[in-house]
Amino acid sequence: MEQCACVERELEKVLHRFVMYGHQSEERLDELLRSVCDIRAQLVAFGVQDADLSVLSQTMTQCCKNIKETVQMLASRHKDIHGSVSKVGKAIDRNFDAEISAVVAETVWDTPERQKYLSETIVEHLYRQGMLSVAEDLCQESGVVIDMSMKQPFLELNRILEALRMQDLRPALEWAVTNRQRLLDLNSSLEFKLHRLYFISLLNGGITNQMEALQYARHFQPFASQHQRDIQILMGSLVYLRHGIENSPYRSLLEPNQWAEICNIFTRDACALLGLSVESPLSVSFASGCMALPVLMNIKQVIEQRQCSGVWTHKDELPIEIDLGKKCWYHSVFACPILRQQTSESNPPMKLICGHVISRDALNKLTNAGKLKCPYCPMEQNPSHAKQIYF
Repeated sequence: MEQCACVERELEKVLHRFVMYGHQSEERLDELLRSVCDIRAQLVAFGVQDADLSVLSQTMTQCCKNIKETVQMLASRHKDIHGSVSKVGKAIDRNFDAEISAVVAETVWDTPERQKYLSETIVEHLYRQGMLSVAEDLCQESGVVIDMSMKQPFLELNRILEALRMQDLRPALEWAVTNRQRLLDLNSSLEFKLHRLYFISLLNGGITNQMEALQYARHFQPFASQHQRDIQILMGSLVYLRHGIENSPYRSLLEPNQWAEICNIFTRDACALLGLSVESPLSVSFASGCMALPVLMNIKQVIEQRQCSGVWTHKDELPIEIDLGKKCWYHSVFACPILRQQTSESNPPMKLICGHVISRDALNKLTNAGKLKCPYCPMEQNPSHAKQIYF
């Protein structure tokens, strides 16, 4: 972050100079324009023959001199700005390492199968973003074949999201009604929130929509037990319809951020029904890489300086732990209290008879003559009685 701040400071200096240069240029050019217009007005008013040629010559000479000085001054200041722009480039070179291949395994994309996985991940990301034509072009150029059954959910998802961004609730309501039971199994309140937002849009139309709003309120009946308080608030707002909801105690119902919220809720629940993550795997990987890259570059530099060969062999684990924040926590992680290593598929957590949990590698190291003594309590037991734990 310090590197970004350093570059940002240099960039702000350049932008400030550009703004100042623009203001000064406009002022000087306007000044010259007024001077030339005054001379022209004098010539038109008095005529060239009536004017004193010596005075006219002096005036024209002074005008040309002012123009020349202004041009030189603007050119000089423009040259100074070029120096400031070059400082931004130098700040980027100084604070960011352009060569990042040192922290990437050379064989990471060496097989056609891995390249295919990467292409499929990019195509899925493009489908998620609604960039269907770009995804199709990538499929043609990379030779990736995407099944229509995988493509169709994204097409429907983007169609409904686009309608929601245009504040059209009908496609989302139709989808929610069709998938009502599955949404209820997820304890989702999406359908109610869609009906609620449609009801609010009717309230926004004023007294002319009063009867339509009352009739639409029948859609709340299936949700009365779970959302009784919300329904009471909606029905109470009808009392103030004649004076305008925006002038009533219920003005909070008209907050504009509800549309962004309903888009997020729909995306979350629709992805849950489709068995997809809410965020694109490519976006998550890219964001995680951006956070981890500076740390990896630093540790690589330290390893090279201290000549610690073999510490980092580009295998499945990194030489140090990198904290990506709670946003990137997607599953439980267990660290063995004996070896102080995170467990993995090849070294899973094992529960002993006494209830304590250690890794399989620790269990094997503590086993002596077919017996195991728990490192936390004095219970002796048979190592074969330990059971693998699945988080």
